[in-house]
Amino acid sequence: MNPYLKQYQKTEVETATPEKILILLYDGAIQFLNKALIALDEKNFPEIHNNIVGAEHILLEFMNTLDFEQGGDFAIRLNALYQYFYNRLVEANMKKDKEIVKEVLEFLVDLRATWKQAINMTKAEAQSMMSAGGDVYVSNDDDDDDDDDEDGNEYEG
Repeated sequence: MNPYLKQYQKTEVETATPEKILILLYDGAIQFLNKALIALDEKNFPEIHNNIVGAEHILLEFMNTLDFEQGGDFAIRLNALYQYFYNRLVEANMKKDKEIVKEVLEFLVDLRATWKQAINMTKAEAQSMMSAGGDVYVSNDDDDDDDDDEDGNEYEG
């Protein structure tokens, strides 16, 4: 990998808001699974394994960073969903099953879009409160357009 690109990516992550990191992690999992699908077509077993495991690691990170105290029922349900995806990917890796990879990929693409929408709504609410005179922190992460196409459709990896 280009060392300048690697440094840029490192800096981007180190300076990112928690919301941006969440989206970057979803992007990473989606990329891993897209690469796993290509490797499945090519019957490249080491690449299948490495890419599925990469997505599994991101799911583990999601599970390990959930705050059950603050998140309550929502965090519990999200953890169960991530656990389901993780288990499905373990099964996909063992069976080299393209359909299971596609299933998890579709869910992750949808979840990414949902999180992105929630983040944007939260920002809009905070900006609205600020313009009404409230004291609210709003992230300066204004790259909302970088992952939407011209029609507003969400990025799919």
